[in-house]
Amino acid sequence: MYKYWIASIFFVCIAFVAAAQERYQGVWFDEISTETATYATKDGENLDLDIYLPQGDSETERPTVIFVHGGGFSGGTRNGQMIVDFCTQVASRGYVVASISYRLTRKGKPGGFGCECPANEKLNTINAAVEDLQDATFFLIENREQFGIDPQKIILAGSSAGAETALVAAYQPPYCYGLESGPVSFAGVIGMAGAIVDTAAVYDESAVPSLLFHGTDDNLVPYATAPHHYCAEDAPGYLVLHGSYTIAQKLDKLGVPHWLHTSCGAAHEIANKPMTEYINEIVDFCYHFVVKGQKEFRRTIIEGVQKDTKYEQFKFCEE
Repeated sequence: MYKYWIASIFFVCIAFVAAAQERYQGVWFDEISTETATYATKDGENLDLDIYLPQGDSETERPTVIFVHGGGFSGGTRNGQMIVDFCTQVASRGYVVASISYRLTRKGKPGGFGCECPANEKLNTINAAVEDLQDATFFLIENREQFGIDPQKIILAGSSAGAETALVAAYQPPYCYGLESGPVSFAGVIGMAGAIVDTAAVYDESAVPSLLFHGTDDNLVPYATAPHHYCAEDAPGYLVLHGSYTIAQKLDKLGVPHWLHTSCGAAHEIANKPMTEYINEIVDFCYHFVVKGQKEFRRTIIEGVQKDTKYEQFKFCEE
């Protein structure tokens, strides 16, 4: 069951029905082609991305979604079947979609990305992935004419570790790529069970429209503010993260459009669930918040039982 709290400057009740046939929201293309390209080579490893392109499309400047997979910075791939299906569905609406590989710097390392991984190594790991994402973005912008990309409408999306990467990259000041259209800010970000290390990084010039999926009982990446993996304070991997709820609070203060999508009682499965169950919400965000540039502020709560934890002072869901 859904409960919606929606406040927006421009919102039309029949928009969903009317927009069902519009490009970038309704399905416009039956055939999607996929190309693979190497966007960088680091430490002897080719970093590739898969580009999903609507076939028979005459548009030359299209909004683009860059997806970053999860896997605790030690596993996961850009082309798992769930990701392929997700990228294909988004591209069928007319978007260019790119799913990237990045350096998995915790692969095979003792402690993985958990409580035994020192906090400074966690930060270095995230920063390396952010650097790779920025390089992938630069590659796509350099080849924007080949792929039909609008550099001013690039949306980042990610799951779990990929969401942490996408959020950190998105909330940075504009980059100068030498374009006539000026510096490039990401046009939006979609986080699926993600978090950031420092809320001070989100300010007037860095904040972008955001769609934030999270479960209140996420045991790995906190929904609000808590240690990563809920590590003990004396653990090597103790690192406080700020999840979707805290990010949304900061965006509220800044007056930046966003949509907080909360699943009460859900754990880290929300890192993948939106790719299969919330496609309409994702496309709706891309269409209204980015393509149309509407200034909306949404709250969606999926009902469930929020379990008590040692952080039980946070009661995000109704009893």
